[in-house]
Amino acid sequence: MRALVTGASGFVGGHLVAHLEACGDEVIGTDRSDGGPDLLDAEGFEHLLTDIRPEVVYHLAGQADVGRSWSAPVETLRANVEGTHNVLAAARSAEVARVVTVTSADIYGRVEPGDLPLTESAPIRPVSPYAASKTAADLVAQQAHLGHGQDVVRARSFNHLGPGQSDRFVCSALAARIVANERSGGSEVRVGNLTPRRDFTDVRDVVRAYRRMATSGVAGRAYNVCSGRSTSVQEVVDRLLEMSPQEMQVEVDPDLFRPADLEELWGDPSRLVADTGWSTEYALDDTLKDLLEDWRERLSTAD
Repeated sequence: MRALVTGASGFVGGHLVAHLEACGDEVIGTDRSDGGPDLLDAEGFEHLLTDIRPEVVYHLAGQADVGRSWSAPVETLRANVEGTHNVLAAARSAEVARVVTVTSADIYGRVEPGDLPLTESAPIRPVSPYAASKTAADLVAQQAHLGHGQDVVRARSFNHLGPGQSDRFVCSALAARIVANERSGGSEVRVGNLTPRRDFTDVRDVVRAYRRMATSGVAGRAYNVCSGRSTSVQEVVDRLLEMSPQEMQVEVDPDLFRPADLEELWGDPSRLVADTGWSTEYALDDTLKDLLEDWRERLSTAD
């Protein structure tokens, strides 16, 4: 299968490219950081897809930093909404057989306890500018299917983590601080809000889900990509600290709190499992161990 991956140089994009290649697919990656067209360059994307003629496009590129979206809401909206429109329009022009668009479980937003676990029919109530942008991108993809008859499958991905993740995301940031302490002899780990509960899935399981959606998903459908389990940030900190040979304690830093934080968010992956046969392979402890080892390697090579 000939595939184009937008955002190929990013955390998830790199894992997706590796997985697709391992499956025998012919993969072309594009990323603005590597000289690819900007998401707002509609003509550039049309030329790219017309030249490449992929069978499937995985659209991962966009502004993915929730915290940053509060200070740069217009940039976030344009990248994630206008950018998604441009990719879909280019795919129609190039007669791409299927597009997998990746949004976020943050679109479900302010969740009531009775809504959990979240299914794809749950109310959409975005809280952050990032979540609003992903909600709009999801609707743009749905409109492409309903209005243009385009074969689009929508991934609503819950929290994912794994080797290579930026320290702008909570689990990776905690792992990075712990490893930095291992190297310096420090004993305090700065933390933000520890009470939120999230549905964490290994990135390597997530990219397996994306390919399953490309090969077996139902056109027009949205799919929750998640483990179906809820874990608190406190539990993640405790597990990471237990995996370190050094004694440390947490120090709450108010500067690490977000303007608004959802108390609990976890989903039901039943539709994805039923339509594609996908299931998770990585236990959370194994993922956290790999994340710590990845940071140990990254910080050692940075010296």
